Amino acid sequence: MITPRFSCSQTDKSVIVTIYCPSVRASDVEINVDETLFSVHINPYFLRLNFPHPLVEDDASSAVYDPSTGYLTVTLTKETPGQEFKDLDLLAKLLAPRPSKNAPPQPVIEVLDSTETDLQDADSELAARTEGLTLEQQEILEAAENDWQLPQKVPEPLPALQTTAERRYGFLDMHSGYFKHVEHSENEVNELGTDAETCPPQERRERRLKHEEQKWDEEHYMADYADDEYIRELIAWPNPHVTSTEEFQYTEKENLTMLRLPRKEYLATPEQTHNLYLTSLTLLFAYAYEMRTTQHDPTPESAWTISSLTPAFSALDPPPYAPVPVPEASEFSEAELTATFTASYRRSLAFPLYRSFALAEACRADVAALLAQGKRVVTRCLLEMKDILDHHDVYYVYSKIWVDDFVVWTFAYAEDAILARLAEQVKTLRIQKAAIGWDLEELEALTREDAERTPDSDDESEDEIERMLPAPL
Repeated sequence: MITPRFSCSQTDKSVIVTIYCPSVRASDVEINVDETLFSVHINPYFLRLNFPHPLVEDDASSAVYDPSTGYLTVTLTKETPGQEFKDLDLLAKLLAPRPSKNAPPQPVIEVLDSTETDLQDADSELAARTEGLTLEQQEILEAAENDWQLPQKVPEPLPALQTTAERRYGFLDMHSGYFKHVEHSENEVNELGTDAETCPPQERRERRLKHEEQKWDEEHYMADYADDEYIRELIAWPNPHVTSTEEFQYTEKENLTMLRLPRKEYLATPEQTHNLYLTSLTLLFAYAYEMRTTQHDPTPESAWTISSLTPAFSALDPPPYAPVPVPEASEFSEAELTATFTASYRRSLAFPLYRSFALAEACRADVAALLAQGKRVVTRCLLEMKDILDHHDVYYVYSKIWVDDFVVWTFAYAEDAILARLAEQVKTLRIQKAAIGWDLEELEALTREDAERTPDSDDESEDEIERMLPAPL
């Protein structure tokens, strides 16, 4: 079956679905409405949409096919007139499966009453009766004195049972097998080599950090710090996704891309959801760096830049990078945000052409501004990243194992309220140069001292010319 191109709009009482299905017979159209679920079948096309609120088929509903244009227009009545159907422009969200309703209920225990005095009296009597016990029974006596609450220790969780050497990676660890023949491809950003399929998470991180240390170049950083005229131009460049005042609307190309994305229901735990938000920060940072340094005009090196700056791509090592207790999905500590951006800062100072802490700060500000625009703009950034990666012979693999799923998850599951709160935290975040681990402040001080000691070359040339001229008469 083929998924046709379509668009959705609404009035106060109806939802209108416009479907492009040329060269079909109108008599063969099958339409079904089941509360929020709407489906159309007309050979060879099939479309199933899941709306946020119920619809009904009544006398006001209609379906009209125009053979001259190939468009089928279906008008459905809202069960509650005047109710707003949000996100009708997020086509892939409408295509996503209906969320499962059979999740197991959580047990609930409520204490209605407590007779503390009676329990204390019983404990005292029991303790008196056990006075004659031997020392071997001391634990029983202690238990009685503590309301039979024996000391307990939570056992360490057992490691996941590994029946094969293969390790999973990518979005929610859903993928494997993409790097089986990596030795035959020119993947310059892969830091795991032929071990990508079998390397455990902890080793991935160790290899990533080791590779960053190997690639760090003090002289390159000092040179960019001393001669930063062009970098300052890049920092001053206005980001069009942030400064645009036009009404947001996806392009035809973006809509077609979203229609080709996988249609999955992601059953992420709160902890996994939390980590996905953190991972999105690293993706947006890499995108912001590429966008700023090319001024939104991708080059043949853009796919390499994005892949090199994203730890989840180059080392299959996504956040979190700071140990925290089991987190709430929507709560982010300063420590874990700092650790997340520190990883991105380090890569921006070790790999690409322009290596500047000030430029990294500008990219972080871009991330905050993009998050504040909401999931529509974030989705557009991910779609642009996907387009860059998809057009590369090697790095398209990172689009398959990360970006495709991330686009679907962002518009179907991410919440604008959480993105806005995260944007504010990222905006006010302060990354210390000392946290990077490469003595940046000392290198910058040495560069300034050297610039002060070295006389200007133009002045030297003028002095030399003056000395060569004959003395005035």
